[in-house]
Amino acid sequence: MKKGFSLIEIMIVIIILGLLAGLVLPNLLGQSEEARKKIVCIQMQSINDAFKNFKLSNGLLPTTEEGMKALVSNPDPEKYKSYPDGGYLDGNVPVDPWKNSYIYINNDGAIEMISLGADGKEGGEKESADIKFSACKSQ
Repeated sequence: MKKGFSLIEIMIVIIILGLLAGLVLPNLLGQSEEARKKIVCIQMQSINDAFKNFKLSNGLLPTTEEGMKALVSNPDPEKYKSYPDGGYLDGNVPVDPWKNSYIYINNDGAIEMISLGADGKEGGEKESADIKFSACKSQ
């Protein structure tokens, strides 16, 4: 009676596992980048909600120069007299999934937020493409 597997049986199993890995892993890796892009849009929506609360309390949005830090600490107590003690975000301003800061632009009351994507540089294509809040809203 045989006790174990032959070398050919083990090699066949290894080849089958290699083929399965070759088919499945590329799909999983591509979904990882898509998930990160969705996280960016979700975070931007949360930050936008904080900006809406900021505007409700203070009557205007922070300037581009004051930036997103205005959601955590009052940039100008004389200008923003109704600023709450805890700010509008818990803790720090969130960073994107690639650990880069979001860019905030206040264009006469119209907010734009930008993540520079995986490469952390302006422009880019595919996973390195910039992600804008205005594009997230239209999805």
